[in-house]
Amino acid sequence: VQLQASGGGLVQVGGSLRLSCAASGITDSTYVMGWFRQAPGMEREFVASIAWKGGVTFYADSIKDRFTISRDNTKNTVYLQMNSLKPDDTAVYYCALDKYSEGLNRRWSEDERGYNYWGQGTLVTVSS
Repeated sequence: VQLQASGGGLVQVGGSLRLSCAASGITDSTYVMGWFRQAPGMEREFVASIAWKGGVTFYADSIKDRFTISRDNTKNTVYLQMNSLKPDDTAVYYCALDKYSEGLNRRWSEDERGYNYWGQGTLVTVSS
């Protein structure tokens, strides 16, 4: 399985970006894809997840109502639409895939240790 993330860049406060993560080499239909981020000097943190089968989503409280995770089953691609961006959203954003989970448990979906595959990361910089 390979994950290719894209869509990062420089945006002003209040602006929007959409990240994409294309997955290849997947043979199952039951798995979870998630977005995590790591700001400079900080630990990596959970942003959002989506169950590929059924579409159950979970969000971190810090981005809820501003970010939306979605998927395109035909393209094996997950998206993260980010609106009303703030300087605190500046980070490298990683997509990840958990091939063993159905994505119905929030605590499990938030835990990066459960994810088996990771993309290379894409940098989002929000300027004020």
